Amino acid sequence: MLLNSLYTVALHLVALCAAHKPHSEEGTVMVEPLLHEMWGQYWPFQGINTFAHLEHETCLVNRNAKYDVGIIGVPFDTATSYRSGARFGPRAVRAALQRQTSIRGYNPRANFNPYQSWATIMDCGDIPVTPMDNELAFQQMTMAFEELLFEHSSESQPPRYVAVGGDHSILLPHLRALHKLYGPLNIIHFDAHLDTWKPDKYPSFWHTPQSEVNHGSMLWKAYEEGLTTNKNVHAGLRTKLSGPGDLEDDDEQHWLRISADDVWLGGVQEVVKTIMKRVPKDTPTYISVDIDVLDPGFGSGTGTQEPGGWLPRELIYVLRGLEDLTIVGADVVEVNPDFDHAEITSTNAAQVVFELLTSIVKKGPLQLPFNKEPKKTPFKPQNDPIQNSQEYEQKLESLNMELKSVEELKSKLLHQLRSLQDSN
Repeated sequence: MLLNSLYTVALHLVALCAAHKPHSEEGTVMVEPLLHEMWGQYWPFQGINTFAHLEHETCLVNRNAKYDVGIIGVPFDTATSYRSGARFGPRAVRAALQRQTSIRGYNPRANFNPYQSWATIMDCGDIPVTPMDNELAFQQMTMAFEELLFEHSSESQPPRYVAVGGDHSILLPHLRALHKLYGPLNIIHFDAHLDTWKPDKYPSFWHTPQSEVNHGSMLWKAYEEGLTTNKNVHAGLRTKLSGPGDLEDDDEQHWLRISADDVWLGGVQEVVKTIMKRVPKDTPTYISVDIDVLDPGFGSGTGTQEPGGWLPRELIYVLRGLEDLTIVGADVVEVNPDFDHAEITSTNAAQVVFELLTSIVKKGPLQLPFNKEPKKTPFKPQNDPIQNSQEYEQKLESLNMELKSVEELKSKLLHQLRSLQDSN
């Protein structure tokens, strides 16, 4: 009976659907197009800005979001020593990446399309970093990267992120979280500057522990915290120094230096060969690209530009030569659109993001051992303003009472003094 009833209902549904199918004048059945087919594809200049028109999710508030590689904006720039404005970098790079789409994401240099492979790539939005308090900002960034890495891990591997800054100090909280998963990391650092300067290279009468961490000292801080290995590489250096002591400090922190001139003196192949010889292929490696590694003619939109830098094609070629490394994380930083012209800097930065994504996905899923129970940084609640107000009122009342006692004592002593004077 039940089967007969279901069969009857099914026949009615089929007939109903057939009755509602549009027919041409000749009587042939026309298939109604899907809404996604009609309206779901954009030209590069259309739609909401996300990286390469990727699916967007606020990953920090949705632990159910599933992806293999995330792009996360970190709009923080209050650890700069010169021109601020890199807080607008993620927005500028998103806009520059609008020309990329999954259907036109084939990378001919790599013979690979990272958007049409095994990996799900997600635009994870931004970390909402405060611009008001650097101590709080670094707490936020450290906890945010832990949230992104620890709470979105699968049984096989944690996701990987390309962080878009923001000034270069955003590297430090990213490394802190990665270190809890993989241990010490090899760092490949593309930059005009060393960024291993100790705090005494930023002398000031005004000093706090937090002031020791800025966009030129974060690699020193990472070394002090034991986050790095002894297989680290700078590439593209051409900065002015305080003196030979800067290089001695850099040596102490286990860095190999490749100057900006080496790329044309020895050639890009020699640069790739030097890096690959230094960094073991199957160990956790982090790639950090400060856009000021490029010559100011190709990267004027940055905080501390230095003449005599690399060409974009040289940087791209070197990055492509590193695709066999085991990349667990990366960043592109110091894009400052306030000083950019015709989106040249942000467009070059967008290409670097694309190259990093290509290498991460082309290498395939990670096969590294990792800590499946990392300990998260405890939340340090800021002082409750209501509680502060109550404490203030209590303190004020106490001081007023003490002041009243002092006034009473003063009045009493004056009275005694007058009595003494009158008696004489």
